[in-house]
Amino acid sequence: MQNTHFDPEVAVEKFRSLLLEQQERAERIRNTSPSPDYKNLKPLIIGVCGGDGIGPVITHEARRVLEYLLADEVRAGKVEFRDIDGLTIERRCEVMQAIPDDVLAALKECHVILKGPTTTPQAGDGRPNIESANVAMRKALDLFANVRPVKVPDQGIDWTFFRENTEGSYAVGSRGVNVSDDLAMDFVVTTTGGTERIARQAFEFARKNGKKRVAIVTKANVIKTTDGKFLNLCKEIAAEYPEIETTDWYIDIMTAKLVDEKRRRDFQVFILPNLYGDILTDEAAEFQGGVGTAGSANIGGRYAMFEAIHGSAPRMVSEGRAKYADPCSMMRAAVMLLNHIGENEKAARLERALDVCMFEEKRLTITGRDTGATTAEFADYVMEKL
Repeated sequence: MQNTHFDPEVAVEKFRSLLLEQQERAERIRNTSPSPDYKNLKPLIIGVCGGDGIGPVITHEARRVLEYLLADEVRAGKVEFRDIDGLTIERRCEVMQAIPDDVLAALKECHVILKGPTTTPQAGDGRPNIESANVAMRKALDLFANVRPVKVPDQGIDWTFFRENTEGSYAVGSRGVNVSDDLAMDFVVTTTGGTERIARQAFEFARKNGKKRVAIVTKANVIKTTDGKFLNLCKEIAAEYPEIETTDWYIDIMTAKLVDEKRRRDFQVFILPNLYGDILTDEAAEFQGGVGTAGSANIGGRYAMFEAIHGSAPRMVSEGRAKYADPCSMMRAAVMLLNHIGENEKAARLERALDVCMFEEKRLTITGRDTGATTAEFADYVMEKL
């Protein structure tokens, strides 16, 4: 039998430091800053952070579209675009930080951020164990709500997912404990303030947008403490919105019901803890055409960040195919950015142009290879339709 070194006191001490840190964070949530009045900012600063892999390519094209739509505001000094470099995997590994200090400082000078995909090191790839830049940014800027819409009109799909963004299984995801050679443990975090604010944002969205049904998704029958707390708090918030029908579902059956052609038409708004939201929104995006077609918003009090929901596709770069990457995910994120800053008419125009280019006219197609349009050609096509 293999001999293993087991020292529970080391694990207990590490767990204690995590507990203190998370308790402090829970108390800090109560003092979240209100969102700024974007119409009164001069200038409103839009940070553009390309990330790595195909990120700079697709982000550049989404920025071109935004600059086209906001040209008058830029000329009037009401809007400023600001490039933020340094979030590549090479730089992050060099400084051993999920977000280099200078990059984080630059991000904090912006009001909203358009961010390209970033590569996350994983076991066996030879890179250091650095936290996901996405996760780190959500925590550093307190972007607590990940909002992901999915629409497929001809299938009756009109879903909006509100995924809690800073807690759950991802709260301390890179800081679990290898207790011994035989035992490793990670941690799940659920706070009252963190859950209440994501639930309230989902129900407020439903009320303002005429949605009649909200589904709470957990695994509270098994993960009784943290998922149970999440479910109970969401139900308490639901009681404040009596006109909205609220149901609760387990993540496994909900995953199945999204495939059910009859039942999936019944769903409108979802509230989910972090991990379940990550998984379910990727499944949902497949109905729309894949993760390359879906954007997401990351909303906090002071800051908001908009991004694609897919990864950085380093293989496309190594194979010389980056210029054929699909920019639709970033352009969908740009729609959400425009809506967030109050440019609703411009957001509607961009959304309509994307629908025409992606689903209706389809004069150009993106295949990820030279059999389809380049990223820039597709962006030109979208701007032609604006």
